[in-house]
Amino acid sequence: MGRNVVISGGGTGIGLAAAQAFAADGDRVLLLGRRREVLEKSGVEGALTYAADLSEPDEVRQVELFVEEVFGTVDVLVHGAGGTGQLEPHPDSDDPLDRVAHSWTVNFRINTLTAALLTEALKGRLARPGGRVLFVSSIAAYRGSGSGAYGGAKAALHPYAHDLARELGPQGITVNVVAPGYVEDTAFFGGAMDEARRERLVGETANGRAATPGDVAATLHWLASPGAGHITSQILQVNGGAERGR
Repeated sequence: MGRNVVISGGGTGIGLAAAQAFAADGDRVLLLGRRREVLEKSGVEGALTYAADLSEPDEVRQVELFVEEVFGTVDVLVHGAGGTGQLEPHPDSDDPLDRVAHSWTVNFRINTLTAALLTEALKGRLARPGGRVLFVSSIAAYRGSGSGAYGGAKAALHPYAHDLARELGPQGITVNVVAPGYVEDTAFFGGAMDEARRERLVGETANGRAATPGDVAATLHWLASPGAGHITSQILQVNGGAERGR
């Protein structure tokens, strides 16, 4: 029988690729995100969708009720939601400290708080044994992100995952993190990337290519498989060796 899989940020990019991988296995997939129209256009066969702002406790409570109604038990929970805040309103103030406060608050809200609230809401519904919790982090958690805010927000997921792994491990639940580097064909890097920047990012890899959403999705899919049952509290980097430098 197929598993019940919940994926935040499932309408685009890595989340969407992960949804396609699980659905292809015959799993029942629920896509979560803020933009209903994006979720509905995802095209994942048989997938359910639910639009919610996962940084708002009241909306996460409604997600929990929906999951209880349609799934009951969650076998795999994938946290793909996040970003640097491109879709967020800009701060009203031009004061430098106000802008710093806005950037750090937004990044922790959409990358860290969303994952923590959804996990805590669904933690009691994870399959015991066999449940999987998977977080999507970033190479920025190791190397920085320019402003520090995005990398700091992603890095905060790492100790949270370690704590969860210790808490849930005795119940047969694994918790892991996947940290991608430069991934082409995602909205994260915006529209057409400056060619010089792209060459620099690809040039940092050991294998001379950018990642695809499918590369990261395949790693998430494997971590949710029986073959990865003894892997927990780990951070797997999917960046072609870029974090090590050349």
